[in-house]
This record gives sequence, C-alpha cells and structure tokens, in this order.
Amino acid sequence: MALIVWTISGVFSMVGAYCYAELGTMITKSGADYAYIMETFGPFMAFIRLWIECMIVRPCSQAIVALTFSVYVMKPFFPECEPPEESARMLAVCCIFVLTFVNCWDVRWATKVQDVFTFAKLLALFVIIFVGAYLLFTGHVEYFTFDNTKSDVPSIALSFYSGLFAYNGWNYLNFIIEELKDPIKNLPRAIAISCTLVTVVYVLANASFYTILSPEEVLGSQAVAVTFADRIFGSMAWTIPVFVALSTFGAVNGILLTSSRLFYAGACEGQMPEILTMIQIHRMTPTPAVLIMALLSMLYLMSSDIFALINYVGFATWLSIGVSVLCLPWLRWAQPNLPRPIKVNLIFPIVYLLATVFVTVVPMYASPVETGYGVLMISSGIPVYFIFISWKNKPRWFRKLMGGLTIILQKTMVVTRPKSSSK
Repeated sequence: MALIVWTISGVFSMVGAYCYAELGTMITKSGADYAYIMETFGPFMAFIRLWIECMIVRPCSQAIVALTFSVYVMKPFFPECEPPEESARMLAVCCIFVLTFVNCWDVRWATKVQDVFTFAKLLALFVIIFVGAYLLFTGHVEYFTFDNTKSDVPSIALSFYSGLFAYNGWNYLNFIIEELKDPIKNLPRAIAISCTLVTVVYVLANASFYTILSPEEVLGSQAVAVTFADRIFGSMAWTIPVFVALSTFGAVNGILLTSSRLFYAGACEGQMPEILTMIQIHRMTPTPAVLIMALLSMLYLMSSDIFALINYVGFATWLSIGVSVLCLPWLRWAQPNLPRPIKVNLIFPIVYLLATVFVTVVPMYASPVETGYGVLMISSGIPVYFIFISWKNKPRWFRKLMGGLTIILQKTMVVTRPKSSSK
C-alpha cells in the first residue's frame, strides 16, 4: 500500500503541475500561484495564500528538513535508540544558522552549496535503487504484500500527507516563468521530465527499502536509510546517512535561497513589509527575507515531531494549492477570451480539486489537533490583512511608527531597495 501511495502522490503532483502550466503561460507575472489567485480572486485571497506560504509552508518545511538532517547526522552515534530530541533540535538550529549566514553573505556561495548537495542526494538515491534492484531480482520479495495494511479512509488520507510532502516543490517551477526562454514550449517539458523522474526515483527508492526491511521496521525507524544501510553495507553503512544528511542540508539551503522571490512578489503588491524586498548594500543579498525565514523556522523547531509538522504543512499546502488550481476552471468561465497558449482538459483540474478535498477534509477527522492548528495558523492571517493591508486610512502615529521601524531595520541590516524597485 505504501508504494501505491507514493505512486499516486507522484501522479497527483503531475496533474497539479499540468494545471499550473496553463495558468503559468496565461498569467506570466512573478509570484506563480500567488499571482494567479490575485488575478482571479483578488487581494484578500492572494494575501491568505501568501500568508500560508510565508508563515507556514516555507518555514515549517525548512524545520522538517532540518530535523531530518539532524536525525541522520546523529543516528550513527545512537544505533540502538532514537537520538535525544533536544540534541536533534539544537543541531537543526545550527544547520539553519549556518545556511542563513551563507545566504546572507554571498548568493554565489548559496548556489554552489545547492549544486554540490543536490549531487549528494542523487548519488545516495541511485545507490539505494541499485542495491534494491539487485535484491529484488535475487528474490527478496517477502515484504511486498498487503498484510496488516490499514485500509480505513482517515489513515489513507493522512498517509498522503507524508507522500505529497516529499513531492512538494513542483509548484515552484512557475516562479521562474518570467526568466524562462520560450515558456510555452519549455515549461510543460520541464514539468513532464522533472515530475516523472522524481516519481520514478522515489517509488524505486522506497521499493528498495522493502526488499530487506519489513513494514514495521520502516514505520518504526526515524531514519529508514540508516536502517537499510546497516543491513546491507556493514562497516560502510555510515556512507548512506552521510549522503542523506548532505542532501537534506542542501534542501534547507534551497528553501532559504528561493523564498526571497515570494517575499519580493508580495511586497511589490503592497502585501508584505517593504523591508523584505530590500538587499544588503555590500553583499547584494536579500538579508531581511532570509533572516525572517530562518527565525520562523526556528520557532517551528519547538516541536521535534516531524510527522506532526508534516500534518501542519500538509493541510495548509494542499488547501492553498487547491485554491490555485480552482483559478483554472473559474477563469475558463469568467474570462473565456483570455489567451491560453496551453489549454488543459478540464477533467484534470476537476480530478485534482476532488483529490484536494479528500486530503484536506478527511484528515480533520483522523488528526483533529494538527489540522486544527493548521486552520488556526491560516485564520491568523485574516486580522493581519484587515489591519495592515485593507485599512487604508491608518492614523498618522501608526504610519510614523511603521516607517520608523523600517528605517531602524534598514540601518541595522544596512539594506536598501533594489534599483528596479526604487521610487
């Protein structure tokens, strides 16, 4: 059942990416799904999408990946038990702190880090897949059964949160639409190649785990790749957790590296503080955006339960992406004459929206506490919108206070507006 969930999660992501291809070539503004919701449903819904992404999805995802990094680093030192929670959190904070410094110091350093650690991720996955293929062809198939599989609807819905979280990021392809050469041709191609490749690699990697590990061992392990390596590689087992740790280190860097684009798009629409569009005058790095992302991630590290964090971010992510996909049929009805270089069959957004309802509504019953926190975090954006965005005639003292705070932060971080956004 786990492999079926992984496969369906990949197909689900491909369908969503296909829908985004039409939206991305029809609305070519920076900001991807934020821009689509702004054009379709107006500033309030767009702000809620921005709030979800900036305050929940990005920092929470970064906290999850940083915790995963710390678990894989520490697991070889605690082979017979789980690593201490406090130590894991502290190491995750150190990971975020180091990468925050790198991204504030030099963007070129950050991109080099991304290139190197992406290679580490692919190498680890291909080693696992190669070993798994060998074991599979030599008859290790005893765990490929449906024994003791949970088939109740709430459990299946929650399992998709973990599966879909691994594929999270496919919607970020549209953030580079303005910089893409011939997007009508290259965006669908990039979506098809990347989503198919990731799905195949993830399914094969997980199939490899089941050639030697039972479902109970997979579920009971905080670091499945470590458990797999211990069984297969013996004295060289340390190599796999090292590569996985490097991979997750690079993933944390990737979130920091790309978040400034979203902050910039929101601030250009007047929906984020102006300070978040500014760059450090000596280093030319988006220091304020990087720092706020790092601080929010550290707040989420107050919880060391990775699966609880996945439930928080899963509910918020798929609710907001569902609204983005809803833009497609809505615009077909409201603005049928808009130029659509890519036009998808309406069955795709309809299927995607039905699946989104399933993975957002059913978990409310199965995991009410985590989804309840998700609803509260999303709802917290409503008063923020009406106080800071919608309320135009703010008193003079309020405007003076906010302006003074911006100036203090500018001087503290030595930042200014980029020339392209200066008035």
